[in-house]
Amino acid sequence: MADLPLSPSWSTFVDVLAEERLSLAAPRPMRAMAEDFALRTLAFLFPQFARSERIAPGSVREDAQKIAALLHEAILPLVENAAHVTSAFLDKLSAVHVALLADAQAILAVDPAAESMEEVVLAYPGFLATAVHRFAHELYQLDVPLFPRLLSEWAHGETGIDIHPGATIGQGFAIDHGTGVVIGETSTIGERVRIYQGVTLGALAVSKRYASRKRHPTIESDVVIYANATILGGDTVVGEGSIIGGNVWLTASVPPRSVVQFSSRVEQRPSDDDGLEFHI
Repeated sequence: MADLPLSPSWSTFVDVLAEERLSLAAPRPMRAMAEDFALRTLAFLFPQFARSERIAPGSVREDAQKIAALLHEAILPLVENAAHVTSAFLDKLSAVHVALLADAQAILAVDPAAESMEEVVLAYPGFLATAVHRFAHELYQLDVPLFPRLLSEWAHGETGIDIHPGATIGQGFAIDHGTGVVIGETSTIGERVRIYQGVTLGALAVSKRYASRKRHPTIESDVVIYANATILGGDTVVGEGSIIGGNVWLTASVPPRSVVQFSSRVEQRPSDDDGLEFHI
């Protein structure tokens, strides 16, 4: 096909894009690398994700080397000492595996629809999102820019669950259903916490001047948060063993073993009520 004639303005625009490509810090397929890394690491830790030809025990060391090589390649332009960061991440994988086994067991223990650990690992979006979050969080803790966020966004696209890699989450974490869950960067979640679809752990205000502050809530251990509850604010603490009911909007701390419920009152409207004002 012959080249079409280009206008001067179009040619200038093409030249500008060419210059931008030259100056780009990481002009590689980073999103694809993040997906590949997430899937390979999942398959390394859980054979349920591995291809049939990779099930043999002898392939484990080879798979570990591939994960290390892929991570090193992905973060090489992003950090000063990619080899050290890669090694530090690999050292964390044993603890991550222990935490994920506890997460899967927690889901199996509380969900009457779950019939086996294999079902939880393979089919539950909450487990997938938590697993990839745990990978991303370790890299976030190692001050790796960009790549942890790409991991979390891949999991977000796969599951509908949005967990910022900065969030700290204890073991035995169970997300049931999960669609629409949002967990902000500075959230702190204790052990054996269970949350349902549509839950938001967010900030009271969205402003760049708060970037260095704790903006998201603290959820202590053994808390249950039911569907569509919204909990906001860096000073908000949900005490240990509490239950937060569905559709609750919470911006203040509650003591341990509290029960917070959304309640509605049904009343007959007066005949002259225009319906423009309502109270819940």
